[in-house]
Amino acid sequence: MKILVCHNSYRYRGGEDQVFDDEVGMLRAAGHEVLTYQRCNQEIESTRRAQIAAGTIWSRRTYRELRALLQQETPAVVHFHNTFPLISPSAYYAARHEGIPVIQTLHNFRLLCPGGTLLRDGKVCEQCVAKAFATASVRYGCYRQSRSASLVAASMLAAHWRMGTWSNAVSRYIALTDFARDKFIAGGFPADRMVVKPNCVHPDPGFHEHPDKFAVYVGRLSEEKGIRPLLQAWKRLGSSLPLKLAGEGPLEGFVRQARAEGCHVELLGQLTHDQVLSLMGQASIAVCPSICHEGFGRSVIEAFASGPAVVASDLAPLNQLVHDGTNGLLFRSGDADDLAAKIQWLMANDAQWHAFRQQARRDYEAHYTPQRNCEQLISIYEQVQEGPRELPPRLSEHGVYSTAAKATS
Repeated sequence: MKILVCHNSYRYRGGEDQVFDDEVGMLRAAGHEVLTYQRCNQEIESTRRAQIAAGTIWSRRTYRELRALLQQETPAVVHFHNTFPLISPSAYYAARHEGIPVIQTLHNFRLLCPGGTLLRDGKVCEQCVAKAFATASVRYGCYRQSRSASLVAASMLAAHWRMGTWSNAVSRYIALTDFARDKFIAGGFPADRMVVKPNCVHPDPGFHEHPDKFAVYVGRLSEEKGIRPLLQAWKRLGSSLPLKLAGEGPLEGFVRQARAEGCHVELLGQLTHDQVLSLMGQASIAVCPSICHEGFGRSVIEAFASGPAVVASDLAPLNQLVHDGTNGLLFRSGDADDLAAKIQWLMANDAQWHAFRQQARRDYEAHYTPQRNCEQLISIYEQVQEGPRELPPRLSEHGVYSTAAKATS
């Protein structure tokens, strides 16, 4: 099968970028012809703000480039990962005009919340979910702590609700968890176009039987990831268990300060994917302390595959991956005391530590292997090809000129 996979990569490489690479690699290894179309947020540095704002709602450049690529290559499907802010939803219409099915993976909650995290002031917030316009996000500057940037993101969402994009232009949405599927359906997305397919760990790193005595955190060093309660917990633990943090972000200074004040942590910076998997395999415990609803929780399944026992926040969807007392432990989100207590309990109960690790590995082998993931992807691609093809709207590179769009304008 010939497949076009599209992704707007981030300035600082993150989990979505890795999933894009993983799925492209898996599909090619399975014998499929995979083309890619990418834009990178580093382009923003050399682009005028007004141009970025307009292109976030409708990118004429993306529309032109994709139309030309699709006409030349005629793939069976087009699969999008991130389209914000440079690719834009105009890409869906480029594919629709050529009669090619569109798949969109929902890596975060951007299409419900301009901030993408369903979080405000350190607490879960769903004030903008299912709203015609995300007024609250603009008021509070939820995207990049900027009212103007939040206005652009909110305007993009509102414009494409009015155009019918989210209901009609995407053939299939891939939610990564049941929680995400239910949240998007509650936000107005069509239930009959929603499927659940989790991420995977590619390649399989293998299970490490004899890890070293340290804990690991892998991810962005930012507020929503729970870095503050994580370090507060480690201050309570003293020197009993070193903590290694792999990642970058705005709270790097906070981590360095905690280390200077005696917190037993080590900051490793940004690691490659192979380095992350190696680090996971060496650790005895992996901590996932998010205070927001994660899009998935990739570091959890990396731990399942590699061997450290997982201690995670009890917020969804982490609590759908980690079953408390079976394949890991859950602690109350944001509660440093509870996190420290769970770590201490796990360190004192060697038999349960071994049992959690073994069950987690079985869960990885059942649900999160590259082979399983590739089979699910191909099944989704085949389903959308078998479905009815909608007639393309009348389009120009400047936007949509369909009867439906005029009726709601």
